[in-house]
Amino acid sequence: MNKTELVTAISEKTELTKKDSEAALRAFVDVVAEQLQNGEKVQIVGFGTFETSKRAAREGKNPLTGEKMTISACTVPKFKAGKALKDQVNE
Repeated sequence: MNKTELVTAISEKTELTKKDSEAALRAFVDVVAEQLQNGEKVQIVGFGTFETSKRAAREGKNPLTGEKMTISACTVPKFKAGKALKDQVNE
């Protein structure tokens, strides 16, 4: 499912216009991203938790040349599904 299909599905479930559904989806994504940037986590009970994880610097290889290179440390977003979501998917 892509973004357009998701907006359409939200629109049908909520009886909102596609424009309003897209605005709501965009607002959700923006709020989650802002909270993650601030080091916060976003927990939606029954769905899951969005949080960040720090990756240490490490050594890697350039796949084209095989040359060793240093991959710098970074912060990455991650999602952990909640029990209710896991149960629903496994029905």
